[in-house]
Amino acid sequence: MIQTDVIIVGGGPAGATCAWSLKQNNVNCLILDQHRFPRAKPCAGWITPKVVQDLDLNISDYPYGFTTFKSFHVSIRGLKFKLRTRQHAIRRYEFDDWLLHRADAPVQVHTVKTITQVRNGYVVDGEFFSKYLVGAGGTHCPVYRTFFKTANPRAKESLIVAQEEEFPYAYTDEHCRLWFLENYLPGYAWYVPKANGYVNVGVGGKAEQLKANGDTLKNHWNHLVEKLDRLGLVRGHAFRPSGYSYYLRQNLPEVRIDNAFVVGDAAGLATLDMGEGISPAIKSGLLVAEAITHDTDYSVASIPKYSLRSLIRLGFALSFSQARGADQP
Repeated sequence: MIQTDVIIVGGGPAGATCAWSLKQNNVNCLILDQHRFPRAKPCAGWITPKVVQDLDLNISDYPYGFTTFKSFHVSIRGLKFKLRTRQHAIRRYEFDDWLLHRADAPVQVHTVKTITQVRNGYVVDGEFFSKYLVGAGGTHCPVYRTFFKTANPRAKESLIVAQEEEFPYAYTDEHCRLWFLENYLPGYAWYVPKANGYVNVGVGGKAEQLKANGDTLKNHWNHLVEKLDRLGLVRGHAFRPSGYSYYLRQNLPEVRIDNAFVVGDAAGLATLDMGEGISPAIKSGLLVAEAITHDTDYSVASIPKYSLRSLIRLGFALSFSQARGADQP
């Protein structure tokens, strides 16, 4: 049986960052992931300046494509404006592999099936043992399923479903574009041009609200494809979108039980406004590493629930102005 101090289930941003921090503090860990990296990962790849700071990342040293946006072109129910901001975009295929290699921790390709808590630690599939266990395996993480599902049930109202595709394309529009609440979508659609000739497009929304509306995500994907063609953003491409789901942040998620932890999407930490998960994943991975290294409490209270509060304020203001305008003679 392989023994280590910490087993991390999942090698994505949360798991890799946790391993990186543990390694810096001379704590032995092992990452188990069902995929061999680099692997395809559907994601718009939006990362905030906070991610850059938390990772101590020197952008000029990052070896892959890295795009910086100084503004977003936003539409909220047809009301258009430019939101000044500073945000970044990466390709998860490259970024996740880079994070995992930077962690410099042992990785085994392994699909976790059973986890047993014993007196002094955890046994995974009868092959691996550790004192601490970190669940970083995303929405369907086996650590969450084994230890947290009862204590931390996920509200069905928080379930987000999404479809997207990332592909090489000779785009001419270099602006990041976001369309909120169009065609009664309880969410938003996006167009994100990336470095080295890639573009990511997608649509996501609340599953329960779509169902209540008698609507489907596929319907909104078709609206997006039509919009991309009409605006000249993407034409002549044979789309093959991928679907996935995750949960938005809940008020008080249970994130530690004994010496088992959950981070990132396994904890359900995506932001309430944008459904952005990379920043909460990175931060939660660092917080768990700190708790293990220094034997302190682990809490996600310090992780922001929102990505762009300014966007929320602008959206409400514009919606209010539109409503008032409709009442004017």
